[in-house]
Amino acid sequence: MEKSPFIPEYIYNRRTDINSIYGGNWQSGISPSANHPYIFIFSGKSGHQHGYEDGWDNPNVFSYTGEGQAGDMKFTKGNLALRDHKKNGKRVFLFENVSKGYVKFKCEVEVFDADYFETHDTSGATRIGIKFFFKRIGANLPLPADLFSQTPIFADSLEKYGIVPPNSTERKGLVNSRVGQGAYRKSIIHRWEYKCAVTGFNKLDILIASHIVPWADANDHERLDVDNGLLLSPTYDALFDRNLISFENNGKIILSDEINFNAYKKIGVTGKEKINNLSFHNYKYLDRHRIRFNVNI
Repeated sequence: MEKSPFIPEYIYNRRTDINSIYGGNWQSGISPSANHPYIFIFSGKSGHQHGYEDGWDNPNVFSYTGEGQAGDMKFTKGNLALRDHKKNGKRVFLFENVSKGYVKFKCEVEVFDADYFETHDTSGATRIGIKFFFKRIGANLPLPADLFSQTPIFADSLEKYGIVPPNSTERKGLVNSRVGQGAYRKSIIHRWEYKCAVTGFNKLDILIASHIVPWADANDHERLDVDNGLLLSPTYDALFDRNLISFENNGKIILSDEINFNAYKKIGVTGKEKINNLSFHNYKYLDRHRIRFNVNI
């Protein structure tokens, strides 16, 4: 493959170093070049006001919100260019906004999946967004086949395969639903590297993406925040959801006194379980879960 024209972690003036040389709209988050086989994507905190939620789900997977500030997102313009970039021979370069006019190059990426999720637009109205899943160029992901059992590994048209935005009736139900569908669930799967956070069980059609702070108690950002999610086997999910277990910040399980210890053992819970790869971003959510659990750490 042709050498990248950008240096990882190097800061560039977006207008003079990127768009003036290679073309593309210098104000758009997705900026295809008309003169080069390149697409530039830019991510930053300012996108939250438009309902954008981007970030590294794991060291090799970056989830990126499509463009469009009002109404449901559609596969047009920049979103269409990203969806079809491999078919059209376009390379995608990911940049992180640093300050006004300046961006840091992270890496070259390629899309391998996409899905819909519920978010808000600039006015605060609920809408359906598009989430792209990119992997670093050269990275090999241990993607289980059942991750895509309902979503073929990126096709020409998501709608062709029945992946369509929810209708008005379904949309109403999403507002009060638990995590477990679409783009958010996939982000949780990538974050926990395709296995239960507690047991390591890796049959994805069995595992449940569970909010740490429940949907009903979370704000718009927290509902979409990958750090507010755990991927759990059904037994642990049911206990966690009902505040019958929780976890310390070091990952050690906490058992409720509401259930006799012998009853825990009958369902395979030993009290010695531990989550090994919590991040400090998870701690604020676990703190709130432990309050609900009524434990004083």
